[in-house]
Amino acid sequence: MIVFPAIDLKAGEVVRLAEGDMARATVYGDDPAAQAMIFAEAGAGHLHVVDLDGSFAGRAENREAVEAIVAAFPGYVQLGGGIRDAAAVEGWFELGVARVVMGSAALKDPDFVKAMAREWEGGIVVAVDAKDGMVATEGWAEVSDVPVRDMARRFEDAGVASLLFTDIGRDGLLKGCNVEATVDLARSVDIPVIASGGVKGLDDIRMLAIHADEGIEGVITGRALYEGKLDLATAIAMASR
Repeated sequence: MIVFPAIDLKAGEVVRLAEGDMARATVYGDDPAAQAMIFAEAGAGHLHVVDLDGSFAGRAENREAVEAIVAAFPGYVQLGGGIRDAAAVEGWFELGVARVVMGSAALKDPDFVKAMAREWEGGIVVAVDAKDGMVATEGWAEVSDVPVRDMARRFEDAGVASLLFTDIGRDGLLKGCNVEATVDLARSVDIPVIASGGVKGLDDIRMLAIHADEGIEGVITGRALYEGKLDLATAIAMASR
């Protein structure tokens, strides 16, 4: 199982939000590339980056910071936030991003996302962000009437690399990952699932790793790392057992 340390970008700074609320941002640094290198030195081979401003604007807003991260980080960078057209997808892949995450576009124009998945084999991740069991979009500012499982099943046999499942109600709050809901989703689809939201310590990593063979590809963690509640090297070692 892959551990993805997270770098969320707001106005060029490294931040974490509480429940996806831009007004509840905690700043952890002003040098995203340096933070990427810290994670690399701890053994991370994968990185999850989010352009938070882009999620709301529907276009890249932290491009310079992303470019610096990609240039500095020796592993694979997965990027989400405001990626909603073919030009944006192509541009990020040309820059060196390994995979792009699409959420709002996946709900509103699934055929487009499926086309991108066919064109960029293994490069498209579909974000399935849940609030009370329903899919949220537009940087989590809007909640749809589409159940999470229904959304996920739309992309079976579409060639997407993974589903990124986030429990918004836990994100950035250190409440613990919603392992039950994540595993339930993984069991219900034939697409690998990445867990996100609320990771607070090694117990979350251990519980998810137990279910790796059931379709849990990885886990994203942010605030727990920044606040010293989770040691990245130890988490990576536990996830790889």
